[in-house]
This record gives sequence, C-alpha cells and structure tokens, in this order.
Amino acid sequence: MSHDHSHEAHGHAHVHHHEENFITKYVFSQDHKMIAKQFLITGIVMGVLGMLMSMVFRLQLGFPDMDMAFLKPFLGKWISVDDTTGFGKLDPNFYLALITIHGTIMVFFVLTAGLSGTFSNLLIPLQCGARDMASPFLNMLSYWFFFLSSLVMFCSLFVEDGPASPGWTVYPPLSALPKALPGSGTGMTLWLISMIFFIVSALLGGMNYITTVLNMRTKGMKMSRMPLTIWAFLLTAVLGLLSFPVLFGGSLLLVMDRSFGTSFYLSDIPVELTGGIERTGGSPVLFQHLFWFLGHPEVYIILMPALGITSEVIATNSRKPIFGYRAMIISLLGIAFLSFIVWAHHMFITGMNPFLGSVFMVTTLIIAVPSAVKTFNYLTTLWRGNIQFTPAMMFAIGLVSFFIAGGLTGIFLGNAALDINLHDTYFVVAHFHIVMGSAAIFGMFSGIYHWFPKLFRRHMNKAAGYVHFWLTFISAYGVFFPMHFIGLAGVPRRYYANTAYESFDVWMDVNQFITICALLGGLAQVIFLINFFYSIRKGRKSEQNPWKSNTLEWTAPVEHLHGNWPGEIPTVYRWPYDYSNPNYTEDFVPQNVPHEGQTDENQEFEHPHPTT
Repeated sequence: MSHDHSHEAHGHAHVHHHEENFITKYVFSQDHKMIAKQFLITGIVMGVLGMLMSMVFRLQLGFPDMDMAFLKPFLGKWISVDDTTGFGKLDPNFYLALITIHGTIMVFFVLTAGLSGTFSNLLIPLQCGARDMASPFLNMLSYWFFFLSSLVMFCSLFVEDGPASPGWTVYPPLSALPKALPGSGTGMTLWLISMIFFIVSALLGGMNYITTVLNMRTKGMKMSRMPLTIWAFLLTAVLGLLSFPVLFGGSLLLVMDRSFGTSFYLSDIPVELTGGIERTGGSPVLFQHLFWFLGHPEVYIILMPALGITSEVIATNSRKPIFGYRAMIISLLGIAFLSFIVWAHHMFITGMNPFLGSVFMVTTLIIAVPSAVKTFNYLTTLWRGNIQFTPAMMFAIGLVSFFIAGGLTGIFLGNAALDINLHDTYFVVAHFHIVMGSAAIFGMFSGIYHWFPKLFRRHMNKAAGYVHFWLTFISAYGVFFPMHFIGLAGVPRRYYANTAYESFDVWMDVNQFITICALLGGLAQVIFLINFFYSIRKGRKSEQNPWKSNTLEWTAPVEHLHGNWPGEIPTVYRWPYDYSNPNYTEDFVPQNVPHEGQTDENQEFEHPHPTT
C-alpha cells in the first residue's frame, strides 16, 4: 500500500463506530489505547507478584535463621512449622521455585509484555499518525494470549508439587525429567504451556507493530522523521519476530523429552529417573544454544523500548534537540544486528572450543560500542539543556546511570577468562539486575509518568513521584551494587543459605543490608501503586500537551476517540526534536507545523537535523 493511498484510506475518512457496550469497550477492546492500558495494568499486577516473591527469598538469604511462621497463612505447606517450638522455615524446594517464577515473571511478563506491549500499543499509531493498528483484531488477540499466559503461570503456583523450579532459564535435565525435583512435574508443564501462549502473543503483537510502522504512517512521516521511540519499538518487534520462534522450537523439544520419551536434551540418565526408558544421545547444551539464541536478543527486546522512551523524555525535558539523531538510529540498528551473534557468552563454561569462545567474546565487546554511542548522546543532550526535572525525567536520567554502571560490569563478564570464575556467582546477578532489570524498569516508570496524561487524561502526583524515584534509585543501588563484591568473593547464586560455608560468613552483614534495601524498594513501589491507581480517578486533569512536546500524540484530543483524531490526521512537516529553535518564539515546534514556505505539495523541504 503506497503512502498517499494509505493516507487517503485512513486519513480523510470520518470513522463511524457503532455504540460500544462495556464488554467491547473495556474487555474485548480493539482500540490500541485501551489495549495499552490492559497490558500496563496486567504487567503491574504481575510485577507486584514478582516483587513479593523477591521479598520472601531475600528474607531467607539475609536472615536464614529467622522464624518465618508469619508467612504460613500465605505460603501454606511451603512453610514448615515445628509443632513444639512453633518455629517456621521456608521449604528449600519452594525457594528454588520462587527464584524461577520471579525471574520468569520479571523478564517476560513485566519487562517484555508490560513495557513493550504497553508503549508500542499506545505510541505506534499515535506517533506515526494512524487511526489504529494495522489489525486491531490481532492486537486484541495478542493481549488475550498474554493474559492467558499470565493466568497459567499464576495457577502453576498452586499445584500440589509446586511451581517450576529449575531456574528461569529452565535448563535440562532438571526441566526435562519430571522426577528430577518436586517442581519438575506439573509446575514445569504449566510453565511451558504458559510460555507457548506468551510467544504466540509476542509474535502477533510484533507482526502488528512492524506492519503499522511500515504501512500506516501519515503523510510526510518519512522514516527520517520518526521519533526514536518508534525506531526502538520497530526494531524490538523485528528482534522478537526473529528470535521467539527459536524458543518456541526449544520448548517444543522439551515437551517431547518430558512426555514422549525422546532424548533431544537427555543422555546417560539413570533409568529410575526416566520411568524405565533409556535416554542416550541428547545434549543439554543444545537447549542452552536454543534458549540463549532468544535470550540475548531478549535482553534488547527489554532494553530497546526503554531506551526509546528515554530518548523522547530526555529531549522533551531538556528542551533541546536530541544529539546525534542519525547516530542514535544507527546505534539501534547496530545493537539489533549484534544481539544475534553474542548468545554463547552465556555459555563459556559449557566446554565450548576456546577459539569459538574468543569469537563470541569479540562480538560481545563490540556491542558495547553502539551502547556507548547512545549513552554519550543522552549525556550530550542533557549538557547545558534547560532541564525540567519532572518525575519522568528523573527516571530517564536514572536509566542512563544504570546503563553506564551495568554496561561497565558487562565488560568483565564478556571476557571468557574472567567469566569462567564469575559465572554462577552473585556478580552475574548484580550485572543483569542493574543493566537489564533496573534500567528497563526505570525506562518503564519514565514512560508511565510521561504518558500517564495521554493514557488516563489525568496527571500523577508529582511529589509522590519524586519520593518514589529517590527511594527506588537508592534501594536499587543498595541491593545490586554490593552483590558485585559478594560475587567476586565467589558466593554462588541460587543457594538456599550460605551458612553451610564458613568462608562466606563474612558476607552475612552485607546480605542483611541487601535485604533491608530490597524491603525499602518494595515500600517505594507501594507509594507508586497508590499514586497510580488514585490518579486514574482523582488526579489533576490533563491539558492537551502538558509537556510542550513536538510529537503527534499530543495533537490528538485529550478525550479518547476510537480513531484518535476527529477529521483529518495531521500532516508531518519536520523531525520530532525541534526544541529551542531560534526561528520561533515558542521553545517547541510540533511536527505538524510547516516550515516557512512549506506546503502539502512541497513535502521534500527538509530542515537539516542539527547535531548540537
């Protein structure tokens, strides 16, 4: 479909919709703005669940001799209480399950679906100038597959032998043998079913996002005029479309091994563990290759939307054009390409050929270059800007801080010789929680505060936003920074308690400090939740363009229309970062304002992108 043709089809037509009832408007909605809200609120609910799990296992790690009987009403049989003393202990198998489900929920359900699903849905049609997604029906299906996936994962917590517990990477043989652990049975089966639904959701969403960006941009919205958010969402969708099918295949082979007696990942397993079937010839390392072929692009499927959101928020609140717009696009393309050829840096200790290890080491270190370009461009955009310290801006600057801190430790782990010593210690936990967990969560919070007026037509409370930021920022560094030193000392991750080793007793105080910081971080999220849900109903009403931003979503009316704009869709005449332009009295110039002498017929007129 050509651009002009597409614009005629969805730009000049007055969209008439039949009267919607509660079910079609709020439940099975095909409006991208409502679907964005559904993704966001489901992601927040799953995030709360993941956070509560981390609180429980942090208490176990920080205070292994603590009486946990008070958790008995919530965790039931997973807290064993001594009949004579009334002293409660967390079940070690359930500890492993908590770590597995916490990791799965945060990586897939919160940071992939909650972040990408929310903001891709909200912003792609609005910032590209489209009435809706290319296929609203597939968009609705994408959300409901995600919801179904979340429901199955949640239900797996209640099965008798416990939820999946081989770790969030579900390596065989623990995940392939139903008798390996209590959590290797029904809970693991439900984990696989949940992930298959999740992958279907991600693929449906990704196809929709790509098609909408490529085919449904409004008149004048050339690729070189797209906001960096749209570039990030487009490339994220491409990554998902190319890598999620590999996990689907890997999961399918795992189902075959578990239920149909095949041996893709199993070899030389004692017959009593396999139900009498001889298992030979498979390789658990094959699963690692398939998992991490998704797993490393997955890091950027999580990070890139957060980086795109940060680009928009920093430019808007610095009141400056984004520095190096083209360099930012090239760095996004570089990250997207390189993320597919670095996966085996997660596998240096599998006994791979040292030459192959050195190849993956080089590509891993090269991916630091486009990441550094983005960081320098953020810092240069901030430099001498007229910075507005909104809560969204604070979280965006927080993301840059975590991106730098986490990126530096990534250089340690990218080095094969060092990684062999640091692998499976708390150093790895610290690194990926800072660079992926904290940075991406801060990008998500930045987006929520910035686009809350567009989503809910009201503002969140600013003072509560500042308290939320500082408590979260301090507690995140308080939790993950000390873990680097525990990891360098060789303390292994996923251990129920480190008290069995006298050499690790010296780190007990640090573990307690980490746990206290984690509880402080949990308290900060309570402040956010109250602010979020209170502001939906009672927040200060929003004006049309509260941040004086240039992108197209702020030209749409405050009241939500199914079709976004009444009448014609705005035509685009300029790039999205025309802030503090000396030729205009205002310090912002929206994309739909023509240059002097520019008309609809004269679309090729282009103001050069300033580099400073």
